[in-house]
Amino acid sequence: MWTARQTAQFLDSIRRHRLYAAYHLIALRGLRRGEAAGLRWCDVDLDGKSAVISQQLQQYDGRLAVCPPKTPHSVRVIALDRTTVAALAGHRDRQRAEAAAYGPGYRDSGYVFTCLNGDPMAPDRLTRTFKKLTALARLPPIRLHDLRHGAASLALSAGVELKVVQEMLGHSSIVLTADTYTSVLPDAAHAAAEKVAALIIKAGCLVPGTRRRRWRQARRTPRRAGTHAGRGQPGHARRSRGASGPADRPPAPPAPHPPAMTSPRW
Repeated sequence: MWTARQTAQFLDSIRRHRLYAAYHLIALRGLRRGEAAGLRWCDVDLDGKSAVISQQLQQYDGRLAVCPPKTPHSVRVIALDRTTVAALAGHRDRQRAEAAAYGPGYRDSGYVFTCLNGDPMAPDRLTRTFKKLTALARLPPIRLHDLRHGAASLALSAGVELKVVQEMLGHSSIVLTADTYTSVLPDAAHAAAEKVAALIIKAGCLVPGTRRRRWRQARRTPRRAGTHAGRGQPGHARRSRGASGPADRPPAPPAPHPPAMTSPRW
């Protein structure tokens, strides 16, 4: 399975290929190859940013057959991000240009991913083309189905809830999703645990790794203009209200002069 960087490298290397939107859809939204091949334009709502997965194409004895999805839970509505909407819109314009260039023999099958003559594309052809494009991009070889696994792993690594990933993939149970992606779940769980711890720490409870409580700093009162350092402190205020210091006492009255000495009379 590729990393996020390798997946981005692959998509960038095939951005001008006529089937770019198919691999973009599988890599980001986790479709099975038969579901991608069976997708019709009537199932896609670009304005509403969604697509309905209601059928798939399978090949039997060299012939394509329309089949229901793998399980009843595989019938689903998937959300489309803005990059996938842009990729599908560009693909639709390209498909219309191909139809005009092909001429009267073009068959409008209504499928999203088609051959040059408009016929639906077999899932095996999607796989063969994927192998060639992988080799041209000089990336480690993987199966096309691994691109679907990569979409789920990237979603879990990004913090998407397991239930949402289950619905995106169309798994029959959340246990299947958890069992399939056990290697990714511990990282996602640790990331979630760190987020919860960070929230508690930010609230001012415990200092990490200790039993000490972290108290919020008291709000400081702004100093008034013209005051000196130390004034306005509680100790100074107590002295002002209580016993006055030497500088606050009124001046003492002057001492009386001694009486003048007079000579005695004999």
